Amino acid sequence: MIVELLKNLFDEPTLETRPCQQLAGIALLVEVAMADGQLDETERQALVNALAKSHKLGNTEIEHLITQATEHQDKATSVYEFTRVINDEFSQAEKFELVQAMWAVAYADGNLDKYEEHTIRKLAELIHVSHSDFIRAKLAEKAGS
Repeated sequence: MIVELLKNLFDEPTLETRPCQQLAGIALLVEVAMADGQLDETERQALVNALAKSHKLGNTEIEHLITQATEHQDKATSVYEFTRVINDEFSQAEKFELVQAMWAVAYADGNLDKYEEHTIRKLAELIHVSHSDFIRAKLAEKAGS
């Protein structure tokens, strides 16, 4: 019984337990939004706007995806399962767009919290976005906010 538990602990995640591309990206955006300890309405709206822009989905579908991603992110023990999907499935251009969306969420409430910036920096490194692209995305969103 213990052997089976340990085996399951270290086995690769199955397709059913591995988050899909959309949920992985949204979970990272939620991670940024929650970095300062709260997901306020302006951050949530920025999240909805980013998803509407990139996925061309209706509000109901977007709210459902945010709820799913939030639940999945709450259950996760680390961001690895999400960054792994991003690294396996996203192009560099899509990763840049994701980092830009992270900055949009962070700047949404008019206050860039140090924890939000740290989280974006950490996530950008984990998904192999260059420092210059990290800064370029930050400056683009700062200019737009």
